Amino acid sequence: MPRWLIFFACIVIAALAGWSFWRALPAPDAPVADPIVVSETGSRTNANLIAVEPVMRVEDYTSAQAFRARLADYLDAAREAGVLTPQTIAVFPEHIATWLVAADAPRAVYRARSVDGAMIALIAANPLPYAGSLLASGEPDRAAAAVFRMRSADMAQAYQAAFSALAEEYAITIVAGSVVLAGARIEAGAIVADTDGPLENVGAVFAPDGRVHGALVRKAYPIPSEAGFTAAASLEDYPLFETPAGRLGVLICADSWHPDVYAAIDDAELLAVPAFLQPGDVWDAPWGGYVTPWPDDVPRGEAGRLTEGEAWQTHALAGRLQDTSARAGITAFLGGSLWGMGSDGAAIAVDREGIHTANRTSGGQVLVMWVGE
Repeated sequence: MPRWLIFFACIVIAALAGWSFWRALPAPDAPVADPIVVSETGSRTNANLIAVEPVMRVEDYTSAQAFRARLADYLDAAREAGVLTPQTIAVFPEHIATWLVAADAPRAVYRARSVDGAMIALIAANPLPYAGSLLASGEPDRAAAAVFRMRSADMAQAYQAAFSALAEEYAITIVAGSVVLAGARIEAGAIVADTDGPLENVGAVFAPDGRVHGALVRKAYPIPSEAGFTAAASLEDYPLFETPAGRLGVLICADSWHPDVYAAIDDAELLAVPAFLQPGDVWDAPWGGYVTPWPDDVPRGEAGRLTEGEAWQTHALAGRLQDTSARAGITAFLGGSLWGMGSDGAAIAVDREGIHTANRTSGGQVLVMWVGE
């Protein structure tokens, strides 16, 4: 055998050995839990809406088990406060499960300082599956779409496993925030995904016995940062969910700013909004206006006059509940910083008596709103 071929073979073997070692490095341990504040509004009844606002870090996405354990911390705090009942609906934030795209990844993914860096490390660890997904992706942001398409089947399983177990363990209804999946649907009681289906921002609702309700909520108004790789869903056949507390409608983040979405669920008695707001210091900054199509019922002069937080209380759920048949609703925001991407927001609960907001804190939040018949 020629020496150059032997030399080349040695290089390839060394590279593969190095890659295998790097690929097998264990994920970092989960960080110490942040303090959790539980607050309540309204007089105690049999039913409540709970906004769960966890502080999430990259280590919480190293596995489905780590993810579930972090969320359980918040439901444990609610149980210890005595606010969980058979008629509890716990609402988790938008994109709470989207970052399960990184579950069971090499350590380099969690050490990355940016989303782009984490994506590159994830692609490097899965070159062949990524190449196949890239060929199947026709979205404007093909690179991001291919990563989520490549991981969708595993993400769907981890998403359902975590929230089904939590709903059953705590015997409550759970609005499981949202997750980006390709070709997502429910078949025979399971959330499944197809690598060649459209990518959508979807959310599931789990019953107190752990079963997933038979329809997914699909975001109709993706914001610009999502529109490059997720499709806008139709409002036709928008689902409502029968729960022990009443008929529930779910609007994913920006959808709660649009009157046509409320019209699609006009029979809802309760409303839940999983939300995700960026960047980390935007809540008290001037509101820049709609980044989705501007509704006719919102004056354009509001942009710049209101703060972001005030706009959420004026033009989203808190300002629109009075025009619906619902008696109460709640919005939950994601907390923490993931791969350098900060987030902001404070839970908002609204009923016919008024608007109630959670106090700002650096730790985790659980806002409980008791609702009557």
